[in-house]
Amino acid sequence: MLKRILLHATLVIGAFVSVFPFLLVVLTALKTQGQLGSTEPWLPGIPPTFANLSKLLRSGFPGYVANTLLMTAALTAGQLVFTTFAAYAFARLRFRGRDVLFWLYVATMMVPSAVTMIPLFLIMRDVGLVNTWWGLLAPYILGTPYGIFLMRQYFRSLPAGLEEAARIDGAGPLTILVRILLPLCRPAMGTLAIITVISSWNNFLWPLIITSSDDTKVLTVGLAGLKGGVGVDQNVMMAGGLIALAPMVTIFIVFQRYIVRSVALTGLK
Repeated sequence: MLKRILLHATLVIGAFVSVFPFLLVVLTALKTQGQLGSTEPWLPGIPPTFANLSKLLRSGFPGYVANTLLMTAALTAGQLVFTTFAAYAFARLRFRGRDVLFWLYVATMMVPSAVTMIPLFLIMRDVGLVNTWWGLLAPYILGTPYGIFLMRQYFRSLPAGLEEAARIDGAGPLTILVRILLPLCRPAMGTLAIITVISSWNNFLWPLIITSSDDTKVLTVGLAGLKGGVGVDQNVMMAGGLIALAPMVTIFIVFQRYIVRSVALTGLK
């Protein structure tokens, strides 16, 4: 009983430490400037105010949210489609240099993204894709080394006898992939979708470099732009953080079972 009490007390403390920063975001977003200076950070403002949220909603911030939703949806769809095809080719199809090409591609994960950021920007500038949706999506929409590695390993764990039986029945590679293997890959595809959604929603550095107009500006860049040159309106910034945080919290509440499964899957695979 003592061990169980200590375990639950540790879990409660850990949960509070994890949730406390998000609680501060909510409390600060619902305070006025006067309440921010007169109350403790961990205490709510009485009465709470929604003026900070209204101020953001009347500005161009909703457009940034819409751009982020569009970017996240496009990148997630592209990752699932192109990553799946590439992983299937590396896992099941036989061609010269397959394994060497795969491991060379996976080895690029060891290269920091900051190293490739400037060359990638120069390429986009030379082809005229700076400050465009194509330039924003191009580096990630065709797949990532981690996603291809994850799906390839999952494909290799499936019984080869399923494909052999389908080939005897006259099925081609595309039919085998779409009608037989993909239904069995739902856990891996769910994991990849969750990882892509979170990374796309929180992506900051590449959108900051490649975009400059409000038509292509995403939420993270717009949130950083709330910091003025003279001072910082903490209430408005926390209101923007609350707007950015709400979709991720909603996704976690709705899909928490799949998120836990994705953590287990990435750990095992």
